Amino acid sequence: MKSEEIKKGGLLKKLNDFSELVMFQHSVFSLPFIFIAMLVAADGWFGWRLLLLGTLAAVSARNFAMGVNRYLDRDIDRLNPRTKHRPSVDGRVTSAQMIGFIILNGAAFVMVAYFINDLAFKLSVPILLVLGAYTLFKRFSALAHLILGVSLGLAPIAGAIAVLGTIPWWSVLLAAGVMFWVAGFDLLYSLQDMEFDKAHNLHSIPSRFGAANTMRIARVFHLLTVLLWWLFVLDAGLGLWAKTAVVFAALMLTYEHYLVNKDFTKIDRAFFTVNGYLGFVFLILIILEVM
Repeated sequence: MKSEEIKKGGLLKKLNDFSELVMFQHSVFSLPFIFIAMLVAADGWFGWRLLLLGTLAAVSARNFAMGVNRYLDRDIDRLNPRTKHRPSVDGRVTSAQMIGFIILNGAAFVMVAYFINDLAFKLSVPILLVLGAYTLFKRFSALAHLILGVSLGLAPIAGAIAVLGTIPWWSVLLAAGVMFWVAGFDLLYSLQDMEFDKAHNLHSIPSRFGAANTMRIARVFHLLTVLLWWLFVLDAGLGLWAKTAVVFAALMLTYEHYLVNKDFTKIDRAFFTVNGYLGFVFLILIILEVM
């Protein structure tokens, strides 16, 4: 009995290590927008089957992307005081375990896509290639922030494909808004590593253009976010609740910039709390719109 408890405790600890590895709680950024697209595509409830498949696709895709990122970034994370205690660096998750985790989640994503529809299955491998590209990009290009945005921006397009089997224009507008939203808050988050990136020849907009210009670029990105989401609402023929969602997003993004401008130590609060609320409130208002 005691040995079983020890094994159970070891398993739970390993699961916690993997959860920390991929920062599982950050799934709040991608999940709401795949469901927003599915709700709009179905003009209401899209069914329990697609809810399960959509969730599995989003989680496995994100786990794959984060696994690749952590595996390839071990050399960088080992040197950065902010990241040197990650499970991928301190030995709690070995290189072999990370490779297995990446393969498992990549295969799961392709398999889930197969059960969704033909177009989802055909696009599954190209999507994985895009998701894995972010880590490589920051080795040679400051555009890595936009590649991260593209990675999360694929979620609403995937949601529309799951329901319709096609890619409507409104889903592209929604996805483009997500891309600039994510790239904008990633710029703010990257301010923490600006000096480290400079010292280690890593490419980022903060290390190349400085803090003040980075914040200006982030503001432009978030203005584009609001504009694109407004165009999404108009193109999809949505009404008052959806327009309220865009207005709410604009207010939250304004508050995010206020926090970071006031005090760089509040970047974590701006990154996690504000953006987490933004996605979920946006989803709730879209539910009210289509239901």
